Amino acid sequence: MTASLASSYLGKPCPCGSGKPFDFCCAPVIAGTRVAATAEELMRSRFTAHVISDYAYLHRTYLPTYQKPYVEEPAGEPIKWTRLAIHSHETGPKPETSTVDFSAYFDEQGTEQALHEKSEFHRIKGQWLFARTLRQGPAPIKSAVKAGRNDPCPCGSGKKYKQCCLAKA
Repeated sequence: MTASLASSYLGKPCPCGSGKPFDFCCAPVIAGTRVAATAEELMRSRFTAHVISDYAYLHRTYLPTYQKPYVEEPAGEPIKWTRLAIHSHETGPKPETSTVDFSAYFDEQGTEQALHEKSEFHRIKGQWLFARTLRQGPAPIKSAVKAGRNDPCPCGSGKKYKQCCLAKA
């Protein structure tokens, strides 16, 4: 853990947005004294690791690299992450697999930007790991089923669509 950044959060609300103090929320998970109980908890701890620049933790919780030794690389200008919003956390179809749909917000030249993503997590030997990104951006909007001419009008008038709203169009 990047000690100087992590220590600046001691006694303060956790950056992950849970409302819990950092000391009792993500700090023990990042330090390795406690494992994340759910994929959402791992997602929250990974966001916090980005905030405090703990790249070793990110390496240890990423499926393709978790069993490989961590080699520190020169870091560029760190991103200033500002907040996390979890939209959904779903398990299945297997109990060892979960998805988390979230938005991670960051500051770019004084303007808040968002990274919206749906990610897949796998539990291996009791440890949740980030596996892959399933989708970037919000979920696609599903269009409403179009009413046929002889179907009841979607406006609820009780008339056929062709004699109601279709005729007004």
